[in-house]
Amino acid sequence: MTHVTLNVNGADHALDLEPDMPLLYALRNHIGLNGAKYGCGLGQCGACTVIVDDRPVFACLTPCGGLEGRKVRTVESLGTAEQPGDLQRAFIDKQAAQCGYCIAGMLMRAQSLLERNPTPDESTIREHMAGNLCRCGTHLRIIEAISLVSRRNGSAA
Repeated sequence: MTHVTLNVNGADHALDLEPDMPLLYALRNHIGLNGAKYGCGLGQCGACTVIVDDRPVFACLTPCGGLEGRKVRTVESLGTAEQPGDLQRAFIDKQAAQCGYCIAGMLMRAQSLLERNPTPDESTIREHMAGNLCRCGTHLRIIEAISLVSRRNGSAA
């Protein structure tokens, strides 16, 4: 066991764990944040996607030992059920969630894009989101939701 301090959603969490423990396990089992889901464990589906230092990463493949001093954000940082963030609201408005299993990862990958490029076109959105899969087939609604936020960002400029 090693002492690791993870900064998650702006709060430090001092944990004793194996440095090769996947971030996903630390988030869910040690910190109690259950938004990121275990999908494939191979970085092929994206259900576990979180943002580390402004980049989307697969939490199932990211070891905790390399995260000291880095900022981790999860879907819980975007809003709440009572007060969803802009992107969450767009997913709700476009009914982008079917079963909802992939949605936390989809939201985090989309959030990382919108933070770097507030007004991406559809082609850019599709390319960026290619790393995340939705088994229910709501990809088109997910693209529509992200495009909605992009258009709102463009009209706010």
